[in-house]
Amino acid sequence: MKRCQWAYNERLIEYHDHVWGIPEHDETQLYKMLILEGLQAGLSWDIILKKEKAYEQALDHFDYHLIALYDSKKFDELMNTDGLIKNRLKMKAIITNAQAFLNIQKQFGSFDSFIWSYVVFQPIQHHYHSSSDIPSYDELSTRISKDLKKHGFRFVGPTIIYSYLQAIGIYNDHEINCDFY
Repeated sequence: MKRCQWAYNERLIEYHDHVWGIPEHDETQLYKMLILEGLQAGLSWDIILKKEKAYEQALDHFDYHLIALYDSKKFDELMNTDGLIKNRLKMKAIITNAQAFLNIQKQFGSFDSFIWSYVVFQPIQHHYHSSSDIPSYDELSTRISKDLKKHGFRFVGPTIIYSYLQAIGIYNDHEINCDFY
């Protein structure tokens, strides 16, 4: 089977084959992927995937309703949990983004409706020959980043949002020789 160049180990292959580029509409998954993409800033995706189960457990299975209510005691507990990234700003963003996520749902009916409206609910199929051809950000990811920041989100810069759009299937950036293209 032919895959994108970056899917070189078992964890990345699993993610490539079953998540990346597949349109996602489940609210919890949309929140989860936004958090994981924010955590990746400055790190490799493989590191984040290694830590995914630890975050799943520590963050109540990414239940953003519960996470939005986390207090300073819970924050301190998370900062001391083995397997999690000890970055205070990223950890705070997990809670802040859960609150902002709920506000988006109130305003737009769902986060799914909000995020997919940028592409009129249709995935964008890019035609890249190699992973090195894929930009780190573009006009759309920049626009969404600015809008999310206006709504109170953190760790949602244009590069993170570009990766997020790939992760939730708004962008299908599989290489043209990939079987998942």
